[in-house]
Amino acid sequence: MTTRVLIIEDNPINRELIDYLLRAHGFETLKALDGAVGLDMARRERPDLIVCDIQMPVMDGIEFAHHVKSDPLLRTTPLVALTALAMVGDRDRILVEGFDGYITKPIEPSTFVASINQYLQVPLRAPGPRPATATPARRVDGGKARVLVLDDTPYNLELERDLLAPHGYDVVAVATIDEAWAAMEQQLPDLILSDIGMRVGSGFDFIRRVKADERLRHIPFVFLSSTHWDSASIETGMRLGAARYLLRPLDPERLLDEVADCLGHRR
Repeated sequence: MTTRVLIIEDNPINRELIDYLLRAHGFETLKALDGAVGLDMARRERPDLIVCDIQMPVMDGIEFAHHVKSDPLLRTTPLVALTALAMVGDRDRILVEGFDGYITKPIEPSTFVASINQYLQVPLRAPGPRPATATPARRVDGGKARVLVLDDTPYNLELERDLLAPHGYDVVAVATIDEAWAAMEQQLPDLILSDIGMRVGSGFDFIRRVKADERLRHIPFVFLSSTHWDSASIETGMRLGAARYLLRPLDPERLLDEVADCLGHRR
């Protein structure tokens, strides 16, 4: 049985980050933008756990907790607060209002799922990242396949590192093209994952430079973008030599499959 978690969070970045992390570890997720929508969803879907922001429009987390804990069908459902509150007494007040626990913001991707697990009964806990449906490629020398990830958004880097590393990849995460180039001067990667729209330069600039270098042009290059969805951009990326052009939000299993597939073509 798949464990279902309801995420109630009005901040889209936090909501998608939590969704990504949970799905990468095998949970099924439900998402709501505020407490009122979340309450209707909780009553209808009966999730195994609810993660709820405190400060939201329409119905805040405290009011939501009161409704949940007074509902006979929901009162035993673990309820975890997401909070950036740091004043003395805030955390005690959250527990008094009906929450079973809390997780502080900013969310730490490497520990988030472990924090969620402590509020679930053992059969419902995620033991670790969901296995990839394709086997990661190994280097000729038997070492881990090295994946260079370029993205100037920190949480994207965290997501991709936390997804790939447990599946046997050596992940090098960098935020600029210059950092990527410096990393490749030290050791060549087996695969490059790159964002397109960045504050300094672009993924298109980067792939042109990579494909112009005799040492690098053979390395599979994958674009992963949440902004450049138009057909012209996709055509440009593929014409420049990308092996894949993937659009976020992307299911974690699919990303793992695409990475393993690109590396497998080189064996």
